[in-house]
Amino acid sequence: MWHCRRLGDPMVVTAALAGDTMLGRGVADEIAASGTHGLFSQGVRDVFAEADLAMVNLECCVSARGRRWDPVGKAFHFRAPPEAAEALADLGVDCVTLANNHALDYGPDALLDTLRHLAGAGIRAVGAGADLGEAREAAVLEARGARVAVVGITDHPADFAAAPARPGVAHAHLEKGVPRWLADRVRRLRAGNDAVVVLPHWGPNMTREPPYYVRRAAKELVDAGATLIAGSSAHVFHGAAPPVIFDMGDFIDDYAVSASLRNDLGLLFLVTLDDAGPSRIEAVPLRLDHARTRLAGGADHMWITWRLREACAAFGTSVTPEGDRLVIEVPS
Repeated sequence: MWHCRRLGDPMVVTAALAGDTMLGRGVADEIAASGTHGLFSQGVRDVFAEADLAMVNLECCVSARGRRWDPVGKAFHFRAPPEAAEALADLGVDCVTLANNHALDYGPDALLDTLRHLAGAGIRAVGAGADLGEAREAAVLEARGARVAVVGITDHPADFAAAPARPGVAHAHLEKGVPRWLADRVRRLRAGNDAVVVLPHWGPNMTREPPYYVRRAAKELVDAGATLIAGSSAHVFHGAAPPVIFDMGDFIDDYAVSASLRNDLGLLFLVTLDDAGPSRIEAVPLRLDHARTRLAGGADHMWITWRLREACAAFGTSVTPEGDRLVIEVPS
């Protein structure tokens, strides 16, 4: 039941956040063969259960319809079956961003189906819609008496961009800077809510660190009032400079694995938000097997620890192991 906070009560909300969540191709085959419950281990489910809210980047459409969008150079098309929405609801996901380069893989009909299937499963969606206004609209989530606004945007591809009378994604050409409409949207949301979470899909694939324009956009979004920024796109996790997590890496997929970048190793983030912003960020190491995700252990855990420490050090951020988790320093 929804309860309003009393005037003066502090906000404390914990959010679980994960990156690219691809439920098509081999993951769709797994769903068809074994159902939805086995995609995530009990350990992963237990982490989600600790959170008041949960958000992911849904890197596919959810539909049984549509035709492949085939512009020159598009190599991959991801479509999940309708029951994939229930897999997310079963995990505890409250909101997804569809602002990415796969939301329109099977055209506008499949995108509209995605919105319908997610809504039917009780999951909010941001970053895409039936027209430009809907694609740019925020979702306001409520937890522990707090209002948390969520915005999704992507800097590619431009041909997926929504228009006033055309379905598509919330596109922002971040290499030219944060557009005024986006900065204004974040400011207005911050004025009317307790927190604003921005989920940007930005930068190129398979990189070890964010490019300059992503770092610049992050600063501009924080200056506009973003409480937390949690990015995706690279398929490998990047460092953090709280309140910015530059890239969360992959969460579930069937992708080929780079031996050097180790995109089969990822992170699930638990972020505690209070009135001043993130007060604690825990990163939970993950191992992505083919179409299944579990907690990482042993050598995988050690590699993730080394890599996250190295990536965060580039931003002057320290990482401290606590049990099986990695705590990212939050400036006081």
